[in-house]
Amino acid sequence: MSIKSGNIEGFEQYSQFETLKEFNRHMELWLLEHKTDFSKGELVGLKRLVRFAAKIPGVCNAKIGTLLKTIHDEYHDNGISRSTFKRMINKAKALGIFIVYETERKNGSQSSNLYVFNRFPVSEPPKQEILNHPKETINLLKTKKDQKIKKRNEEPSVLDHTYVSNRVPQRFVQFVQYFFSDAKLIEEYWRMAYIQIHRLIDMDIDDTVDIAIDSFRQLIRKLKFTKVVRNPIAYYYGIINKKLFHFFRDGYWNS
Repeated sequence: MSIKSGNIEGFEQYSQFETLKEFNRHMELWLLEHKTDFSKGELVGLKRLVRFAAKIPGVCNAKIGTLLKTIHDEYHDNGISRSTFKRMINKAKALGIFIVYETERKNGSQSSNLYVFNRFPVSEPPKQEILNHPKETINLLKTKKDQKIKKRNEEPSVLDHTYVSNRVPQRFVQFVQYFFSDAKLIEEYWRMAYIQIHRLIDMDIDDTVDIAIDSFRQLIRKLKFTKVVRNPIAYYYGIINKKLFHFFRDGYWNS
């Protein structure tokens, strides 16, 4: 089933961003990570789509024809083809940059697609800056520091699933640990699911775990059968978004 077409203001609930500045910052991170995955023409199409997603940050329902005409006008009739634009869409979807929903008119005919941009998943905290200690101090303590560093390097650096925070439901931990046993990674997958679900729906924790596990099951299937997933966490985020769309479509939040 498709969602009903309409003015862009009617899709405000799909936005994942509070401000345009926040949306632009996440798009910079996406491009920093995946710019080389697109051809020059595909990048032109992606950046134009981003500009059309400014009124409601991260949401666009412009027709492909409108987007292509704008590009042709800007580049003085040296724009990109429809096939190039569609290749960009397929790549961006596979990378988890955005989700595409089909929309339909009141008479049931297909209308323009709805593009919902995802937040860039940050899975690691920022690295702390290294302080510039005076060289004399470093030299005086060099031997002791080298010994401590050697000892730390000999210790295991990755904690398994038994070290996952108590905030993560055990049912989710037990399922995910069969595929990824890294405690930090399990916590990150749960954080992505929990934040996204509870940002839109006040859902019971058991239902949240059900959606999180079912989404993870789909992710594993995709990873096993294809090679198109470059960023598994981002792709997982996209799967959850699709499931939430079905909840909105079926009127779950009113029940």
